[in-house]
Amino acid sequence: MSLNPQEKFEILGLSLPPAPQPLGIYKPYLVDGKYLYLSGHGPVQDDKSLIIGRIGEDMDIEAGKLAARQVGLTMLSTIVTNFGSLSKVKRVIKVLGMVNCTSDFLRHPYVINGCSELFAEVWGQENGIGVRSAVGFGSLPDNIPVEVEALFELY
Repeated sequence: MSLNPQEKFEILGLSLPPAPQPLGIYKPYLVDGKYLYLSGHGPVQDDKSLIIGRIGEDMDIEAGKLAARQVGLTMLSTIVTNFGSLSKVKRVIKVLGMVNCTSDFLRHPYVINGCSELFAEVWGQENGIGVRSAVGFGSLPDNIPVEVEALFELY
């Protein structure tokens, strides 16, 4: 018996932080036909605070990867809050991961794997892994270490 994405998430025993509210003039998500676009999300923690820091300066690569996983959880929270279940999503199509890092940091894909691995755990290898870009930035809003935006296909 195969589990649906919501059941897979529940078995992982992870908690979802509160879904963030927009702090600017944008929508946190948009549905166009069968596609769900999520705006850039940061690493919101269960107490609504953000993980802060710059990779290569304030935090190491492993802390950055954990921050990217927390961004993934924040994105899942937006989906559950607005659609009721992770099972409304058929698959991940595209992920854009942005890493706040020093100019000599070169392992952006490794950091963004924190988010991508979470999606693969929830939707499986076939549907949880889409196309992806992982890029470095000199800064991100509020000095968060990672921001991710994504495109999903809905049922």
